[in-house]
Amino acid sequence: MRRFVSYRSRNLISTTTTSSLLAAFRFLSTLQPSSSDSMGSDYSSTPVTRDTLNPKVLNCEYAVRGEIVTLAQKLQEEIKENPGSHPFDEILYCNIGNPQSLAQQPITFFREVLALCDHPAILDKSETQGLFSADAIERAFQILDQIPGRATGAYSHSQGIKGLRDTIASGIEARDGYPVDPNDLFLTDGASPAVHMMMQLLIRSENDGILCPIPQYPLYSASIALHGGTLVPYYLDEQTGWGLEISELEQQLKTAKSKGIDVRALVVINPGNPTGQVLGEANQREIVEFCKREGLVLLADEVYQENVYVPDKKFHSFKKVSRSMGYGEKDISLVSFQSVSKGFYGECGKRGGYMEVTGFSPEVREQIYKVASVNLCSNISGQILASLIMSPPKVGDESYVSFSAEKEGILSSLARRAKTLEDALNSLEGVTCNRAEGAMYLFPRINLPDKAIKAAEAAKTAPDAFYAKRLLNATGIVVVPGSGFRQVPGTWHFRCTILPQEEKIPAIVSRLTEFHEKFMNEFRG
Repeated sequence: MRRFVSYRSRNLISTTTTSSLLAAFRFLSTLQPSSSDSMGSDYSSTPVTRDTLNPKVLNCEYAVRGEIVTLAQKLQEEIKENPGSHPFDEILYCNIGNPQSLAQQPITFFREVLALCDHPAILDKSETQGLFSADAIERAFQILDQIPGRATGAYSHSQGIKGLRDTIASGIEARDGYPVDPNDLFLTDGASPAVHMMMQLLIRSENDGILCPIPQYPLYSASIALHGGTLVPYYLDEQTGWGLEISELEQQLKTAKSKGIDVRALVVINPGNPTGQVLGEANQREIVEFCKREGLVLLADEVYQENVYVPDKKFHSFKKVSRSMGYGEKDISLVSFQSVSKGFYGECGKRGGYMEVTGFSPEVREQIYKVASVNLCSNISGQILASLIMSPPKVGDESYVSFSAEKEGILSSLARRAKTLEDALNSLEGVTCNRAEGAMYLFPRINLPDKAIKAAEAAKTAPDAFYAKRLLNATGIVVVPGSGFRQVPGTWHFRCTILPQEEKIPAIVSRLTEFHEKFMNEFRG
């Protein structure tokens, strides 16, 4: 059919006269405004202007896809249209945790199950047995039996498909050793909508505050701004490997209260983004105790729980820690976020995730459910993936060996990339970088020369943004300025992912090293 249409199209074009084509182009040109008309357009009479937009939207910023990335995309188009126009032949995106965009391959078992669920007509075909693993076929049958109408294109229950929530609950129980009620689970389009949902529920006015780590993932500052609340910062201690000190939490809480701010929740990102630290269990116990004592909701961002690269650290969920301390359902309000975008699976585009909500009254739970219902449901592919990451192949399953090899290959490569980049950054003049214990990022500190800081001021930009832009223009490497994540005043950083293909890491190191040496020489003294 495609060949037939293509042939018909070519035949039609070849038999069209030149004069008729010219007539058509002349007609189309009358429908387009001239370049001068377009450039001179005045939108002041339109019903919506920047001045009449919701100020909460104007206050919202998201640096991960900000100015530097926009410039990088422009440079990429220029390289494509005019090869050799820049001193590099490709853009190396180190700005966002988007593994598959940087050539990480999806996990075979997960994609097999998704394909079979989306096209169940092939399950009964003999050829399928040779193309798909037996356990993927069996899992697809199990999942389809849990979906009303066996239709992945239909709406589901607003919290997510019950059978998939059962599977996720069992996976959390196996991980933590404590029971999970599937009704505590809300399946979402990634962790971000779940965070927005909780901010929407907790924030009533600008007098409501949310304690957030600084540096922080910009989702939190953006979400708090959009919902009209106040971000209450607590600073992680860079000198102790981005440690979270309870004394800092207490001080910031006290300061906020003195300003009339009602602090409602504490955000903890573990493993850390952008900082890459993994909290120790003793520290987590202190945090739980702090939230219990102060009556705060604990918002636990645990989307990097699979990404731990050092032997002396281990991920513990805050749910597990709080239950091990003897705190039950009515003792502490806790929301845990998980996503299919991170870990070793990196399925960002599938938009799957969930939040486990515990320690809230039935009346509050009704309101959470109502907000979830407004969005009807999360996408079904993401729901299926969320169940698969919490219930992967087990010993004895046909896919277990290949699944384990894929998982280990990705995580061990990420660990090597993290160490290589960490060592390279620490070798640069004026740069210090804490070790990457987990997550997907490094957050080095740059001690910039005064001359560079003054040049940045003259360019009306933050010094770390000035550095990042110069780095991009010289090397094609995209990083995010630390000012986009907030930082201790007077310090400058940038966030760099560890996600580019392992074979490209040496090129990143050499380009960065050469650039940094030239930059420091240019602005020295």
